[in-house]
Amino acid sequence: MVDEYRIKEDRDLGEILLIRLHKGPFSIFPEDNWYCMYVTVTSPGGVIYHFPCYRWIEGYPTVELAEGTAMLSSASNLHVTLKKQRESDLEQRRKVYRWKVYHPSFPKCIDVANNDELDKDAKYSITKTVHFVINKNVSNIAIKLKGFDGRQESWKSFDELKRVYWTLKTAKSEYVSHHWKEDAFFGYQYLNGPDPTLIKRCNKIPGNFPVTDEMVSYSLGASTSLEKELQKGNIYIVDHKMMEGLRANVLNGKQQYMAAPLCLFYRTPKDEVIPLAIQLNQTPGSETPLFLPSDNEWDWILAKIWVRSTSFAFHQAVSHFLRTHVFAEVFCLATLRQLPMAHPLYKLLVPHLRYTLQINVLARERLIGPGGAFDKNTAVGIAGIAELIKRDMETLKYSTLCLPENLQSREVESLPHFYYRDDGMKIWLAIESYVSGIVDYYYKSEESIQKDPELQAWVAEIFKEGFLERKSSGIPSSLETRVELIKYLTMVIFTCSAEHAAVNSGQFDFLSWMPNGPSTMRQPPPKTKGLATMESVLEALPEVGITTNIMTTVWTLSKEPGDMRPLGTYPDEHFTEEGPKQCIRAFQERLSEISREIEHRNASLPIKYNYMNPKVIENSVSI
Repeated sequence: MVDEYRIKEDRDLGEILLIRLHKGPFSIFPEDNWYCMYVTVTSPGGVIYHFPCYRWIEGYPTVELAEGTAMLSSASNLHVTLKKQRESDLEQRRKVYRWKVYHPSFPKCIDVANNDELDKDAKYSITKTVHFVINKNVSNIAIKLKGFDGRQESWKSFDELKRVYWTLKTAKSEYVSHHWKEDAFFGYQYLNGPDPTLIKRCNKIPGNFPVTDEMVSYSLGASTSLEKELQKGNIYIVDHKMMEGLRANVLNGKQQYMAAPLCLFYRTPKDEVIPLAIQLNQTPGSETPLFLPSDNEWDWILAKIWVRSTSFAFHQAVSHFLRTHVFAEVFCLATLRQLPMAHPLYKLLVPHLRYTLQINVLARERLIGPGGAFDKNTAVGIAGIAELIKRDMETLKYSTLCLPENLQSREVESLPHFYYRDDGMKIWLAIESYVSGIVDYYYKSEESIQKDPELQAWVAEIFKEGFLERKSSGIPSSLETRVELIKYLTMVIFTCSAEHAAVNSGQFDFLSWMPNGPSTMRQPPPKTKGLATMESVLEALPEVGITTNIMTTVWTLSKEPGDMRPLGTYPDEHFTEEGPKQCIRAFQERLSEISREIEHRNASLPIKYNYMNPKVIENSVSI
């Protein structure tokens, strides 16, 4: 509802810089929380002042709101009253949003034990909460009605596994269940599946991967050779060296197993990407055979299943949890602690941090914590996740988080049908253009960036608490130029929106058909070839109950709850000046163009890639 009040004052107040809202008790009624969006004040002279709020007011406080014009603390015309208000605002927020160490190897996170301790401004809306609960319960009910939940035996056949699909399926998940054995589809997933960040060009076969021309002649044909294709740039690799030496989990009293495979890919003359050879461990030898497409059918299928299972573990721990969820929380906390509401970068970033704290607290409670879904249903377990995050943090580069440099370092610019790359670059450039407009509007010189203490404190805190002061990462601890600032802000917004969508939204589509991405393996990697059968593969795959538990988990994670705000949708009016509003409109127009381009392309594709369509990308990490 909207209320209007007329306030009488005999004196001329002049320019209105600040207002105070007093919330007090009313008669005998109990205290009620109030969500204030904004206050608009019209002066006797007809000048309209806008005071953004967009937060809950709990108890009986006095809240100070600054006029909505974004200003830097170093601005010469910043009134002393507003300087004090900015300092007071940040001082209060630092008391509410504190850092803590969740695990020594992790970036720091918010200091709360559970969602009940979260500030109300960080929590889901009622709409989103209800949809979140409904999504989870729908998947649980569907599985329990079929009687699969809790069963510890093996699947009797792949047909039996299909019975669990009776309600929980999508057009793409059904496609996966029909095509998961195909080599071309196996390769396609490393371009446009749930984790398109792994594949890279191979310019030289690694010394611990003894693939020969004779081995791959079945796939390459007689007219070429491995060396020729390497020189042409047609050989690619997925190397899971980071998984080496991880201790696998124990589930339901039974030891589980993991691998650290290498998989070589070939870009064919038909522009398909197919696997050439698979080695399931990093150390070659008589007990580490090289699996090939020419092998026994079930030997080859089992080798591919092992690669997909390993990719599942890396994807959940690193590509998804660490590189989007955890870093988004770091950006969120630093923003709340170091940038006042009146700062232009707070106004730019706050829509992309919505609900991130709540979903991450839930993730630590229900997914990666003791007794959580990953602890009870994956081979990597919570100990393995912690170790993987530790290893990735030790080697992570700033360039990894910046899409153009990431793609360049992996040398995948010429890979055909790489829709994650194509759509992602369009979105990166659109965000970059939007950010450039905002930065140019508020920062008129390099000196204005260097002398913005709030900006520099924000960057320094991200470096310290999020990236643990590791200078070798290349993560900036300060910013000197507009070019540096634009790149950094683009990275933050892209990570919190498009990158998260790319590694989150396809989970159910690709991983609900369990053989395409098993969360665990119950038998060790095969040491000899020629022994695999359909029955032995079923014995190696996860048991029935674990399959359905993971199916429930990826269903919930892939379904964005209600109250969604697609990328570039900003119903909360934080910016009040016309210049930034023009930047927002231009951004929205470009995103609409990208959506049309994606939909036009998808119309002719057998497998549509829609995860990077701005219409379905959430502004923030909120699921």
